Formats: sequence, C-alpha cells, structure tokens
Amino acid sequence: MKEPQISVLIADDHPIVRKGLRSVLESDGRVLVMHETDNGGSALQLIRQSTPDVAVLDVEMPVMDGFEVAAAVMDEGLNVQLVIMTMHNDEQTFNHAMNLGVQGFVLKENAVAEIRNAILAVSGGRHYFSPALSDYMVRRGSGPAASPAGEPDIGQLTRAEQKILRLIAENKTTRAIADELFISPKTVEKHRSNICSKLNLHGAYALLRFALTNRSRL
Repeated sequence: MKEPQISVLIADDHPIVRKGLRSVLESDGRVLVMHETDNGGSALQLIRQSTPDVAVLDVEMPVMDGFEVAAAVMDEGLNVQLVIMTMHNDEQTFNHAMNLGVQGFVLKENAVAEIRNAILAVSGGRHYFSPALSDYMVRRGSGPAASPAGEPDIGQLTRAEQKILRLIAENKTTRAIADELFISPKTVEKHRSNICSKLNLHGAYALLRFALTNRSRL
C-alpha cells in the first residue's frame, strides 16, 4: 500500500523562493504542497483550516512574521510540525526558534538543497537544522548532556551504535542514516533509543548535542 503523502504549506513573501521550494518538493512523490502564501496572517488561517503535516515559515513576512505564527500554533496546540526559514545566521535567531519549540530551522541560502530533508525529518518526529548551525546547538544549555556520574562511556556502545552516533554527529536524519546503512528507519530509531539509554541521555536534543560535542571522540 502506498504511504500517504506529507502535506506541506509554504509561507514566504518572495514568489521566486516559493516557486523554488515547490519545485523541489513536488519532485518527491512523498510530499504534497497543499498551500502557499505570502504572509503570516493567511499562513496561520490556512494552518487552522487545513492542518498540513508541515508548515514552512519564513521569519520575515507581512502581517505576522514566522515566529509570531509559530507562537500562535504552539499556543493553540495545532497539530502541525514547523520548519523556520531565515537568511539570518545568528545564534539569537536560532535560540528564539528553538525556544518556541519549532522542529526545523533552515538557512534560506541553503533552503532549496535542504528543505526536503528538513520536511522528511520533522514529519518523522525528528528535529532538523542546517549543518552550519551545529555550533549553536552545542552551546544550548549548560553543556553536553552527560551522566551525573561523569562523562558517558562511548566504549559501551556496540559497533553499530557507534557508527550511528558518528552519522548523527554529521547531522544526518534518521532516514538518511537508514539509507546509508541499508537498514530500516525503525531500526535506526531503536539504535538511537538504545544509545540514549546506555549514555543516560534525556530530552529532545540530548543525543544530537552529545554527538556534536563529542565528534572528536567518535
């Protein structure tokens, strides 16, 4: 049986950007672009009315900006995953998005290349952010997620788990890891769960932050 398509809304006030994103997404049979709009006000209305699986929101838009739309979505408990796009590569903007609870953050300069992976990741319950932002993620919180007893022992991981941890440190999504290792996404998720359990990592970003912080040890 064919899997249902991932429904997407694109909100950006630049028609060329919307056209480019739509072209990339519509080339993937797993994705369906339901709506596109040029302002945040109509984006929020469309999200309320249609409940797409994923909404791609530019930060700077008329009526409501992307952050205002995201805040409204969270406040209203709407069942949609959010990907924020921006041309601003700065830590304050990144942290603002993360504090709102958005699942994806993509730099606009890389949006055409990254948007499909971002949508596939967030629709699958994972987080995605542009690789160029890795250092910002590492600095979030008080430091690397570690066991209260001290530095987690990577040596206790199996060879397969260590390989997956290295790929996570490269900011690869579950699907990308599955494709590279010729295993199912469910198997990757099981390995991720086992890694977190062995290293005593908890929270949405804990495993990713640990992998990025400890890249030199992997």
